[in-house]
Amino acid sequence: MSPTTAVSTACAPGHVTFLGAGPGDPGLLTLRAVEALTRADVLIAEPEVLDVVRTHAKAGVTVLDATGSSEQASPDGSSTAVAVPALRDWANLVMEAARGGKRVVRAVTGDPGLDTYAAEEMLACASEGITFEVVPGIAAAVGVPAYAGVPLRDEHGADVRFVDAATASERCWTEVGASDGTVVVSTTLDAVGAAAGELVAAGRKPDTPLSVTVAGTTTRQKTWTATLGTIAQTLKQAKVLPSPEGNRPVIAVVGERSAAAQRDQLSWFESKPLFGWRVLVPRTKEQAASLSDQLRSYGAVPHEVPTIAVEPPRTPQQMERAVKGLVTGRYEWIAFTSVNAVKAVREKFEEYGLDARAFAGIKVAAVGDQTAQALIAFGVKPDLVPSGEQSAAGLLEDWPPYDPVFDPIDRVFLPRADIATETLVAGLIELGWEVDDVTAYRTVRASPPPAETREAIKGGGFDAVLFTSSSTVRNLVGIAGKPHNVTVIACIGPATAKTAEEHGLRVDVMAPEPSVLKLAAALADFGAKRRTAAIEAGDPVTRPSERRPGSRRRRAAP
Repeated sequence: MSPTTAVSTACAPGHVTFLGAGPGDPGLLTLRAVEALTRADVLIAEPEVLDVVRTHAKAGVTVLDATGSSEQASPDGSSTAVAVPALRDWANLVMEAARGGKRVVRAVTGDPGLDTYAAEEMLACASEGITFEVVPGIAAAVGVPAYAGVPLRDEHGADVRFVDAATASERCWTEVGASDGTVVVSTTLDAVGAAAGELVAAGRKPDTPLSVTVAGTTTRQKTWTATLGTIAQTLKQAKVLPSPEGNRPVIAVVGERSAAAQRDQLSWFESKPLFGWRVLVPRTKEQAASLSDQLRSYGAVPHEVPTIAVEPPRTPQQMERAVKGLVTGRYEWIAFTSVNAVKAVREKFEEYGLDARAFAGIKVAAVGDQTAQALIAFGVKPDLVPSGEQSAAGLLEDWPPYDPVFDPIDRVFLPRADIATETLVAGLIELGWEVDDVTAYRTVRASPPPAETREAIKGGGFDAVLFTSSSTVRNLVGIAGKPHNVTVIACIGPATAKTAEEHGLRVDVMAPEPSVLKLAAALADFGAKRRTAAIEAGDPVTRPSERRPGSRRRRAAP
């Protein structure tokens, strides 16, 4: 039996997986790493990668960090404290868990083969007969240069040397200094100048190019290019040093491949249109998922703040009668105008023990692509999705009029929110249909977000806010206050933009059509143009939240 599938018991030694969590980007975890995390009973992780790995762990896993503090993840996602003495060393934590028959994952930054202590912990396991395995990860010394747009080798096959500045001997510096290959130095921000000096003293020319990257592979990544002789001055002029955060780890790449001219062409990550932007997504959490994923693809850091909570209708009898009518053949059509409507009907189906087969013989309409995807996930392929505008008006454009010859039933079931507009109902009646307009769910204002989020909204801590409806504008302002005037305001359509302006907000971006994905793309286009304008003007590329007070545009009074 493979150690990855062996069942652990309290009376038998456990199993330890030494897992490389990569340099910081959660997307760089390997498939094997995710598999191991889902089976772990105990997760022992360094603070730098704890958030990267814990999202893949199963409910109930015990999580230990570097301080020896612990928490127990419960099935509902909450955590329960578990008493663990502080400042326990890694090997003891690993061994104690494994002796108890637990399946342990020991997650390290980068790759276990390059970790300072992983080999010692492996030997401890071997000495006690505890089985272990190693899941390699992407080493920071390799992954960070790739994200910085700095290739380590070219067609000439130059040598690549890896140096840890904290432990490098004089002989090591002499060897890499005498080489003309690429040198990848792991060091800290405030020690970069000293490492550059060591290389120059060992024989490297002062005009040798180098790049320095901090927070590599994350949306906090920042890269500076200079030479061995000028890097200290470059960091000083950029006001990076001196700094109380000078102990942050960095990867410095020394050699021709780190030249600024090549980075201008190869810097694919930091040049994303919304790189590092903090974008507020004020929607229900279920609705925010796909939008947040798209924002991340543009380099943004989405922050989801629910402004609307979805609750069942106060009187469920109407909904119950309508669902029973679906089964008994009362309706020719059912029209879904939101993902929440799909969710409400699906939950009612499950309550009655029904599934997608209950839609047999009924035509299904969806107001847009996201609603259609929610139906497909339910097992229902919609018969009608607007070919043009994804809205009630767009749905009516394509909806066929009632024909008593071809339509045996003249009734439409419309499950909707309690605050939905009457546009679709009136349009369907005009086309000759009878409509059962049923409240499937209620929308209520969500609770205010945490104080730090409210302060960031009002104080300019967010770079952009995406408004996907008029209600999200009203509710966000109601529970958190107005976004600061440096924040880019993006709206899904004219009605939402009008509501934003009525609340004293300046609308900077509007989607070309009412789609959340088009809205995100429009914001990315805005960010790309802003970046290009800064580069052409010779100005540094900054985020909206980094503007100086004097450059803030005034917005019209409400």
